[in-house]
Amino acid sequence: MSFENNIDKIINREKEIENLLVNSSNLKSSELRVLSKELSDIKSITDLIKKKETMVNEILDLSEILNDKKADVEIRNLATDEFNSLKENISNLEREIQFALLPKDKDDVRNVILEVRAGTGGDEAGLFASDLFAMYEKLSIKNNWKFEIMEVSETSVGGYKEAQANILGSGVFGRLKFESGVHRVQRVPTTETSGRIHTSAATVAVLPEAEDLEIFIEEKDLRIDVFRSSGPGGQSVNTTDSAIRITHLPTGIVVSQQDEKSQHKNRAKAMKILQSRLYEAERQKQQDERSSTRKDQVGSGDRSERIRTYNFPQGRVTDHRINLTLHKLEKILGGEALDELIDALIVEDRMLKLTSNG
Repeated sequence: MSFENNIDKIINREKEIENLLVNSSNLKSSELRVLSKELSDIKSITDLIKKKETMVNEILDLSEILNDKKADVEIRNLATDEFNSLKENISNLEREIQFALLPKDKDDVRNVILEVRAGTGGDEAGLFASDLFAMYEKLSIKNNWKFEIMEVSETSVGGYKEAQANILGSGVFGRLKFESGVHRVQRVPTTETSGRIHTSAATVAVLPEAEDLEIFIEEKDLRIDVFRSSGPGGQSVNTTDSAIRITHLPTGIVVSQQDEKSQHKNRAKAMKILQSRLYEAERQKQQDERSSTRKDQVGSGDRSERIRTYNFPQGRVTDHRINLTLHKLEKILGGEALDELIDALIVEDRMLKLTSNG
């Protein structure tokens, strides 16, 4: 469908919904909510279309001045500047409208389960994993998201073997979905006396949080092991069989939780993670079916794929998918400048979608 046809379809749908809402006596409250939400989404696009139409009319008026040979030179020069500025603004608006018309990922609005795991690199990998986990917590604070730590498994030197969090907020998955993959760090470890730079890695997984009704898990498909918690948590944790390990037999997915003193709470957390992993597996399967060339997509989420390098000696962070390097390492790890990388990834993803849709 052409760009113009899409616009006509949007404008017609706006009129249709407005008519339905005017004559809404026969509509249920749930139907009214759905229509009102759709109208709000459509208006965000039609407002851009109307803005473009206004600019086009201004361009036509300026053209008359530019084509008038008798017009004052100074006025013609001002009209030329205004004409060129409007042309650029119209071009930008058309791009914005095209982006707005792209199909939305229904999962973008969801909360997420964040999982960070130490990869290759020993103790240094664990320390880097804790740095990444802290980075996402700081980003969450900056964006007014709720960051709920679900479980942390520490190393002997204060790093993380793995850590999980539930991040809740408006459109969290849409912002964080491109963070899935292998993050690599290059730095001199504090234990390194000769000053040699070490390379280590951590894996990040960002899972859209699944609703209970979306993923039905049968009890017969689960093996549940209860055991005594280990590690930090105090005496009351360590003296009761409160830790839970759930194995989903059909897929082999294993989830463990031991942070809570209550076996019931640990089970609830583990089930939430299991649901989200199963939902993500199904989501990836559907995406694979839609795209045979997954590597062409920015947010492939392939966890074996190195997506970003954090180079401490040079103070830079490079995202390899879009070849973007920012010399803002401390600000990115501090959660301040990470949005700059995320914005660039979202724009690139939109451009790829425009190309494939065109």
